[in-house]
Amino acid sequence: MRNAAEMRMADSPQKARWRRVTEQRMNTRLYLAKLIDVLLPVLAMVIALVVGVLLLFLLGTDPIEAYSALIQGALGNISGITQTLTKATPLLLVGLGICIAFRGGVINIGGEGQIVVGALAATAFGVGFRDLPALVLLPLTLISGAAAGLIWGGIPGLLKARLGVNEILTTVMMNQIALRLMNFLLRGPMLDPEHVAAGTSIPQSAALPESIWLPRLVPRTLFHSGAILAVLLALAVYFLLWRTTIGYRIRAVGLNPHASRYAGIPVAKYVTLSLALSGMLCGLAGAVEVLGVHHRMLEGLSGGYGFSGIVAALFGKLHPLGAIPASALFGALLVGADKMQRAVQVPSALAIALQGLVVLFVVSSDLYVRRRTRRRVGDDGPAGPPAAEGNTRESIAEV
Repeated sequence: MRNAAEMRMADSPQKARWRRVTEQRMNTRLYLAKLIDVLLPVLAMVIALVVGVLLLFLLGTDPIEAYSALIQGALGNISGITQTLTKATPLLLVGLGICIAFRGGVINIGGEGQIVVGALAATAFGVGFRDLPALVLLPLTLISGAAAGLIWGGIPGLLKARLGVNEILTTVMMNQIALRLMNFLLRGPMLDPEHVAAGTSIPQSAALPESIWLPRLVPRTLFHSGAILAVLLALAVYFLLWRTTIGYRIRAVGLNPHASRYAGIPVAKYVTLSLALSGMLCGLAGAVEVLGVHHRMLEGLSGGYGFSGIVAALFGKLHPLGAIPASALFGALLVGADKMQRAVQVPSALAIALQGLVVLFVVSSDLYVRRRTRRRVGDDGPAGPPAAEGNTRESIAEV
């Protein structure tokens, strides 16, 4: 018996050393896995640009000249940089909304429609109450745009929560409704009276009062103070999702609705809230575009931001702070692609195709990361059904 006890005592330092080595290896593997997950979107963009090189070769265009024009157009001078940041502002606001929706386990494809209704509401309020003091009218105009987006996003949320209707279908259909509503209003009730008096029919509204135009941060450019608002809202969304009870419950519902329901969280309420908050930020993006760039409502105001914002959010790993540099990057891509089209005379379809390739590869990289994550979680232990009572509290703890 004494020999056995002495052997166990002699083995204990070796076992402790073995455990430390094993933990170090596991931590290293985990760090490398996370690093790969972070770098995959960058690699996806590089691959998209490489495929773009092949397309440029097929068109007989020098890829070096084309990409030089792209970089020069986006970052080569003050005008390009300010245009990039101006484009990044609505992308960031939409991206923040997408982060909330995805964290809540729902997908918001309705950013385009929510931008439109937000811009329509902001324009209608700003023009209709132009006699109010600017200090009152400006925040109320922004709030009206955000409220319109909240309602427009909340409708699919209610349908998803109460009736189980797929939110992808409803948000896409709400886009079409918003576009038809815009076409009707800009050719009827909201048509600029000056155009009516002149006998023209340009589909645009009356101009907003100059007193509520968002101030320009750089003179003689379009770069406006809405960019500061967007960055502040990114910090606010981060605080909401990771420092409040509401954010915790949104993420819990997105991770595992069955476990959340078991833990007493009203799943339907937070599904609706996720889409409503997402729509609110997209609606605010429309209001900021009207107040900061166009100063009136007109066709094509959304500019595809509702879809590009999804990719910016995915590129930022669905994190509010990660969406800031991701939005700037995609803003540069939008501005640079336009410059490339003019400089090297490539078809406009190529610029659209290049952006589409970036979208395709970035989204594919995100799906790959999700599968890698599920495999890693599966390797850590046996996976049970999501609704199994033995796994519910562990699922909530992962939030």
